[in-house]
This record gives sequence, C-alpha cells and structure tokens, in this order.
Amino acid sequence: MTSVKNSVFYVSVIGGFTALIYWVISQGASLEAGRQIVHRKIQSNHWNDFLHSMVDNLHHPLAILLAQIVTIILVARLFGWLFRKIGQPSVIGEMIAGIFLGPSVVGMYFPEFSAALFPTASLGNLQFLSQIGLIFFMFVIGMELDLKVLKNKAHDAVVISHASIVIPFALGLTLAFFIYPIFAPMGVEFSSFGLFMGIAMSITAFPVLARIVQEREMQKTKLGTIAITCAAADDITAWCILAVVIAIVKAGSLTSSLYVIGLAILYVIVMLKIVRPFLKRVGDLNATPESLNKPVVAIFFLTLLFSSYASELIGIHALFGAFLAGAIMPENSKFRNIFIEKVEDVSIIVLLPLFFVFTGLRTQIGLLNDPYLWKITALIIAVAVVGKFFGSAFAAKFMGQSWKDSLAIGALMNTRGLMELVVLNIGYDLGVLSTEIFTMMVIMALVTTFMTGPALDFIGFVFKDKVTVVPEEIANKSKYKILFSFSTPGKGKKLLKIANSLVKKQPDSSIVVAMHCSLSTEVHSFDVKDHERNMLAPVIKESQLLNQEVVSVFKVTNDIVTDIIDTANQGEYDLLLVGLGQSIFDETLLGKILGFTTQIVNPDRLIDKFTGKEGLFENSPFDEKTRHIIARSKMPVGIFIDKDLEEIDRVFMPVFSKEDAFLIEYAKKLINNNGAQITVLDAVGEVKKTRDIEESIRSIEQIAPNHIMIMNDRIITKEFLQNQNLMIISLESWKHIIDADTNWLVDVSSVLIMKP
Repeated sequence: MTSVKNSVFYVSVIGGFTALIYWVISQGASLEAGRQIVHRKIQSNHWNDFLHSMVDNLHHPLAILLAQIVTIILVARLFGWLFRKIGQPSVIGEMIAGIFLGPSVVGMYFPEFSAALFPTASLGNLQFLSQIGLIFFMFVIGMELDLKVLKNKAHDAVVISHASIVIPFALGLTLAFFIYPIFAPMGVEFSSFGLFMGIAMSITAFPVLARIVQEREMQKTKLGTIAITCAAADDITAWCILAVVIAIVKAGSLTSSLYVIGLAILYVIVMLKIVRPFLKRVGDLNATPESLNKPVVAIFFLTLLFSSYASELIGIHALFGAFLAGAIMPENSKFRNIFIEKVEDVSIIVLLPLFFVFTGLRTQIGLLNDPYLWKITALIIAVAVVGKFFGSAFAAKFMGQSWKDSLAIGALMNTRGLMELVVLNIGYDLGVLSTEIFTMMVIMALVTTFMTGPALDFIGFVFKDKVTVVPEEIANKSKYKILFSFSTPGKGKKLLKIANSLVKKQPDSSIVVAMHCSLSTEVHSFDVKDHERNMLAPVIKESQLLNQEVVSVFKVTNDIVTDIIDTANQGEYDLLLVGLGQSIFDETLLGKILGFTTQIVNPDRLIDKFTGKEGLFENSPFDEKTRHIIARSKMPVGIFIDKDLEEIDRVFMPVFSKEDAFLIEYAKKLINNNGAQITVLDAVGEVKKTRDIEESIRSIEQIAPNHIMIMNDRIITKEFLQNQNLMIISLESWKHIIDADTNWLVDVSSVLIMKP
C-alpha cells in the first residue's frame, strides 16, 4: 500500500511540474515580441558541430589544467614505482618524470603533443598550483623537524652540520667566481649569483635522507641518529641563510636588505613567542582524531597561510613561512602525525608532482649541446660532492666517528633531492640563475641524490661489519626460552609475571626476552631512544622486583606482526607470549568476560558442541594480527587476556579433548616454579578417558601433593571462578567455548589461551 502511494505521488509531482515547465516556456515565447533575437545558425553537419564543441572544451583553461594533473600524477607514479624497484627513493623517479615530460624528452620528440598539453598560456596556472603544493610540503617538513634537536642532541652533530654547510657554501661561491662572466644572466650582481650558488651547493634534502635512513633500518643506530640530527640542523640553518640571501637579492644590496632582515627577525620572534604557545594550547586540548575537528584544523591551516603570506610580504619567500609554521606546531607526536596525515596525501601525491614537472619544463638538457657545457656540469657535480660529501665526512671524522660512519654521514648529507629543486626554482624566478645554469644544477641534484644509495652500499662493502652473533644464552638450545611481546609497559609487566611463574626457579636453564615493537609512523626519528626507554624501563624495573633476568629487544618497524613472528621463529623460542587488547572484542562474549556480570550455568549444554562437529569454528574469535601470529609461529603461543591479574597461585585449567594434554606440562611448570594450585576441569569426561592426561596428573600429585586436583562437578559456581587468578585453556577449546556463547565465562579471571 505504501509503495503504491509513493508511486502515485512521484508520478503526480513529476508529471504536474513538467507540464508547468512546458507551459511557461511556451508562453514565454510571446515575450520576445519587439526584441531582436539572434538565432544560432543551424549547420547541416551536426558531427562537425560536435567536434568543434569538443575542441573548444579541450582548450578551456580548466580542461587543460585537469589533463595536466592527470598526466603528471600517472607519469610520476609510474617513474616512482620504477625507481623503487631499483632501490632508489620514489622522489628520484618523480624528479626524472618532471624532466621526461619537459622539453628535454617529450618536448623534443613529440613537440605537438607537448604544445597541446603544456601550452605557454597554461604554465601560469600550473606554477601557482605547484607553489601551493610546495607550501603544504614545506609545512609537513617543518612538522617533521623538532626544534629541540639543537639543544637536546649531540654537540658533534651540530658541528658536523654547520661544517657541511660552510665548506660547500665556500666552494660554491668560489666556483661562481670562475663561471660568473659566462653563465650569469645579464644585469645580475656577482654577490646575488655567488650567494645562490653557495646555498644551492650546501642544501641537504632532509625528507629523502630520513626516508633512506628508515628504509635501511638505521634510525635506532648511532649513525642514523647523528645523520638525521645533522640533516635537521642543516635544514634549519640553510633555510635561515636562504631567507637572508633572498632578502639581499630582492633589496639589491646588503645595506637595504637590513630592513628586510630586521622585519624577518621580528616575524620569527612573534611566531616563536606568541603564536607557538597559542598553538601548543590548542594542540594539547585537541590531540585525538575525534577532537581534531574542522574548526580546530582551520586554526592551523590559517596559521600556515598567514605565516606564508607574512614571509612573502616581508620578502623572504612564502616557503620559509610555511616551513616555520610547521616547525612551531605542537610537539605532541600523536598530534603531528594526525595533522601530517591530513596534509601529506594531497600535497605529496597530487600537488607536489606538479612542481617536479614545472621544474622539468624549465630544464632544457638540449641546451647543453657543447662538450664544454658538459665539462662545466661535471665540474659543478664534482664541487658539490667534494664540498658536501667529503666536507661532512672529514668533520665527522674530526669529531671522533669511525671512517665507516664518517663516510656514511657524508653520503647521506650529500643527498639534495627536492630541497635543491626548491632553491633552484627560487633562484630562477628571481632571475639570478640562467636557463643553462639552472639545467646544470638540476642534473647535479639528480646525480647527488641518486648516488646516495649506491655510495652507502659501497661503504658497507668496503667496511664490512663482523657477523652478528646471537648471544650464547639465546642461541643455547638446551635452555627453555620465552619471548613475550607487549604493546604497553602495563601489558609487558603482566606478561613478564606469567613468564616468571613458568621459570622462576630455573634461572640457569631458562631465559626470558621482552620485546616491544613500535610502528615507524608513530615514533618520530628524534624520539626513538626516549620512546625505547619509556617502553622498556617499567618492564625492566618489574623484572628486578621479581628477581628475573630479562633480555630486552626494541624495534621500530613498518610491520609489527612480521617482526614478532620473525624474531620468535629465528630465535627458536619454546614459548611466545602476546597480549590481546580488550577493545577488539567489544559487543562480543569476550567483551562481557572483560567487564560484565553473569549467572551460574550448567556446562552440560556444551558437550554437544565439543563432540563430533568439525568445521564449526572457521571464523576465529581473534583479530587479524593475532591470527597471523598464531598461524605463522613455529612454537607454542600464549595469547593473554588481562582482567587485573595480580598473582598466579590459583589456576583453572578446563580440558575438553585429548588434544588438551599439552596443558598439563604448563601446569607442572607453574607448580614447580610458582607453587600454584591447579584445578583441572574434566568438562566432558575426557581426563578419565585419556590415560596420558590422567597419568601426568598423578605423577604431579606424587611430587607436589595437594597442588593439583581434578574437578568433575557439573556445576561451576560464580564463587569458584572468581577465586581463580588465571584460566589456561587450549586454542581449540577456547573457540568452542566462544561459539557456544558460554555465559559462565563472564566470571572467569584473566585468560591465557595456548596454541600448542
């Protein structure tokens, strides 16, 4: 009846108002009397009319811009993928993609296509949109830096960083002295040309360097920490110098630039002393994804835009303002990660490739059509490498680093990447760099960035490390080894308590390893050591209270589950313990187990569930990560569900099948090492049926009388369950219980689910 009513209403409304529209148009024709109406000429060839219309649409500025964006993103993604395949950062491929789409390749071999896709009139739109992308990118770079680095990190890193700026800057200025007469644009003073050559030689690409360090898992090493610190200090210093250079170039002389520099200093003070505390207050109040709503996000975006606008007005370029706005963002790492995620995807995937292509359109490799020009290009590359690579390396060696680490620091600091292109484009826009020098410097940026990976590999080959030997106590197969992996110190202490209760009285024949893994996206490179200390210190302190020796392992990784599995399998551990989060099982029986009340239930209703029906439990009650650990681990795994575990002296152990016999070995360990009282629930009469289980229990009774008992009661009371500290149950039995929706589980204490 309702559907008929709706249909009648739909037909009435659509039909009635369509008739009204037709009547109004018909009557409106009478209003044309006395007006000179120009009718469009109807041509006989409608197909040609359509084609002309399509051509007009294709030449519309918006259509051209959209076609450019689509083409640029596709080509940039393709080149980025290709270069990742050969072990290079994707940014190298994106830089090459820009040159490929420019006059050096596409423009040379497909000039008509290039002219149609990148007409001269459209380049202004492309430039401004790419500048917006750069502003957002520099904002992200500023957030990835930490202003505390200069005062909290090693003094030698700052010395190395400043040496890596001064040496190449001086060499670049010296090179400018020799090439200025031939290659400097007409009307450009030597000071402007020389200063830009110096700053272009001394820049380091912090984001590319950080990515290389992370991909090679160097961020936790001393070398990685120093390299990242040097790059951070380098970026801060170089951008400040660049701001001064821009002020001098725009003002025309050092004297007149003092006004600009004075305003710039005032602007920086305002940002640090007034804006930064305000943003910190806002960030502290809104550090979660839920509280970081649109009005709050608008505050930070307005700060970015106002900062960029102010620095552009002062005369030190909008990019410096974006960089500073990012640097003064609240230091809370969670807040920064949330905000970076909001900005990074659009700026890096969509807008930043536009900058690479715009740079490529300015790069005309075909202009280098003389051997002499290629000699100058080679000279520029040589000066850049000598200044940055060897300058950083010798400074690091002077500060006490080994030759291997010194050369590795030099190779990393020689990475120029995107930051070099930003500086070169600023110089080109200001008219300081000619097209020839611009092209030579772009080639230099590509070469020095591309050589970083191979240089590190070569240094590693020349200075081979000794093969790392697994500590004897871990490698010793005669010892019983337990690995527990935890996400928070609180869970780590609980897992340590379980491990300790299994080996407490066997210190010489056992070893316990505590492992914490953090996602690389959640830990800032500068905070790795502090984060390691915060995660491991409480667990180590607890081990001292328990008098339990612990070997600690800390990893920053892109895949926590794989690292846990690999560590456990390669170490040939006898038991892996992992924690399970409560939030995973909200709205399920397990959620009730962890926080609600129940009634007494007779377990006889479970018997049918445990006898004979195979394939009932295809859908595991665990989350995907836990299922991976269970499936891929080669040793027994214990999944711990915490419900305020304090002691492990009263343990409840349900047995539902003969496959549960392996649990008795853990009962034996708990009794021998912790003096625990074990209650074995013979839930379906399987203990009496299985001779091995019964004999194992009897042998334990002979050694430790009154420490283990078999419970045959068909009624499980609430008081009994609440009197137990821990329930240990096999994985298969746990699946059966969850499937049966067993209400008596609500009153169990903490649970250890064992996979044999």
